[in-house]
Amino acid sequence: MTNSTLSDPHTAQRRAGVLQGILLLAGSCMPVLGSVLLTPILPQLSAHFAGEPGADVLVPMIVAIPALMIAIFAPFAGQVVDRVGRKPLLIIAMIAYAIAGTAPAWMEGLTEILVSRVLVGVCEAAIMTVCTALIVDYFHDERRAKYLGLQTVATTLGATVFIALGGALGTGGWHAPFWVYAISVVIAIPMIFALWEPRRDESATGVARVPIPWRRIWARLLVTLFAGFTFYVMVIEISYLVVATGVDAADTRTIGVASAVASLSTAIAGFTFSRLGRLKPGALLPLAFALQAVGMVLVWILPGFAGVVIGAVVASFGSGFLLPSLLTWVVATTSFAERGRVTGWWTAAFFLGQFLTPIIVGVLQGALGELTTVVGVVGIGAAIVGGALFLARRRQHESV
Repeated sequence: MTNSTLSDPHTAQRRAGVLQGILLLAGSCMPVLGSVLLTPILPQLSAHFAGEPGADVLVPMIVAIPALMIAIFAPFAGQVVDRVGRKPLLIIAMIAYAIAGTAPAWMEGLTEILVSRVLVGVCEAAIMTVCTALIVDYFHDERRAKYLGLQTVATTLGATVFIALGGALGTGGWHAPFWVYAISVVIAIPMIFALWEPRRDESATGVARVPIPWRRIWARLLVTLFAGFTFYVMVIEISYLVVATGVDAADTRTIGVASAVASLSTAIAGFTFSRLGRLKPGALLPLAFALQAVGMVLVWILPGFAGVVIGAVVASFGSGFLLPSLLTWVVATTSFAERGRVTGWWTAAFFLGQFLTPIIVGVLQGALGELTTVVGVVGIGAAIVGGALFLARRRQHESV
């Protein structure tokens, strides 16, 4: 890879700064808001809709549906990005997100709420795709690595804040947390004035006809799909792992502390990645998977609450390296004409992995029994994938 693949002449006329970076990082937090804000009120929702047919399945889908919609619609968002432009789609999606997100605050029917959550997921697909594409467009080389790392920091810390906020607002009833989605309008207003559409030269007018480089990215997208799964195993399952050690399910404070410590570990690793801009894309991937593997195996073999927390911290530190490393590895090699669609496919692969996580864990738990065993087996899988990436990278260097 040459430096020319990491930079673009299209944005050379304007130089993005801290304000643009902050706005794009804030926008990147919106899909996380959709994933975690409502988890503290799921028991309330389950109780409220207990009489509805299929409520046991449909209520959890209030949280899961947006991730599925991101997986389905992110590639289409990528196509729209490359056809009509980055900024217009981002502003429209941010405003629509506020409308669809707050709608359940005055709804009473489960079906209506689920429909609104579908729309939330479609908006999230556009927001995540455009924010990531603009980070890659606006920033280059070390600054790009910095902001991709900070994207992980922002979304991870945002998840911690949103979980706490959802729990606090939930004390006022299950409708209250939905009003938080209005924050996207607050972010969209300065975006209108501070962001700009990256410039294209005359040869870019036919950008929509440039083919997606499938031969270059298909294997990387498969790794991203697997990484989305391993990333969310600890995020989703840590509360169940803590309860399995004997902690009362009603002791949300202890469960929350364990989750927050793991989340902080992810953020620290993401911040560390932002300081490693000189490393080539993908250089940290084997290490990231290795750390995930070590942490998950520790959860498996170390007994009790301490074992879960120690393992979760190690695995989450690996996850903090994994997300920005993957994104840099897949997207940084693209040209301006390809970037929106490739970013869309990367986003789809990662969030499809997120959506599949509880399904795959459920299947594995049915076959293996203990959740800790399942986590350990996933860790072994992460070690295998990390080892394969290390060997592939080594062979590539030897062949040069």
